[in-house]
Amino acid sequence: MGNSHSTTPTMRRTETVQTRFQALEIWKSDTTTEFRVAGAIHASYHRKRFLTGLAWDLIAAAALLRTEGPPRSVLMLGLAGGTAYRMLRHLLPDCRLTAIDIDAEIIDLARTHMDLDALGIETITTDAYPWLENNRRAFDVVFDDIYLAGKTDVFRSRTWDPELLVQLRRAVAPGGLLAVNLVTGTGHRTMQSHTRKVLRAAFPSVRSLTTSESMNEILVAGETVATRRRLDAYAEAFHDWRDRMYWERIAVRKLPA
Repeated sequence: MGNSHSTTPTMRRTETVQTRFQALEIWKSDTTTEFRVAGAIHASYHRKRFLTGLAWDLIAAAALLRTEGPPRSVLMLGLAGGTAYRMLRHLLPDCRLTAIDIDAEIIDLARTHMDLDALGIETITTDAYPWLENNRRAFDVVFDDIYLAGKTDVFRSRTWDPELLVQLRRAVAPGGLLAVNLVTGTGHRTMQSHTRKVLRAAFPSVRSLTTSESMNEILVAGETVATRRRLDAYAEAFHDWRDRMYWERIAVRKLPA
């Protein structure tokens, strides 16, 4: 995921778990649980609030930029603790949420520590890209958030090559959106630049979502992508002032040709 700092100053590490795919630290405070991998926050859960100021806010916001209206179905490649889906379930209670994640152990940990089952997600535990090759279902929003953990940083397991783009686009319903989470900063600029280029060449409209607290950029592409104004309609759904503050800080910009 690539979120590099905690949103809560009183966290303490309670457990370290080695799954088949990553070394995971569980950090907790009285209200918050975080999964941390390679020094980055991989998932976050707060018992009373939804937004974090980090990449998950951008992921949830990107799914709302469909010009034909709120999505009726969303596919997430890479789930972890389901942080972005918790926001979307709050905003879109009737939306069909589907997720693919290779790490069954982190899903079980999210069920135990982050109340994942309450979100009503269709969870498929498998390698996302091979699953995508055989997929024939279509979704209003398809989101690629696949990162693997190295010893000191996270990395994408596959470059957005033409074959992968075809498979992703096939999963997007007419009028839908394709989005990707990109970690920014040193060591990630080549992947960020390449993905921007691929999306600009493939879609008429591409927008970039960022926020000052996050070391991530979300790119969302389609025939048309709504502007920042579309997010304003959802601000009242957040009752805590911190959630509203983080929501207002989300920047949506057109990616230049």
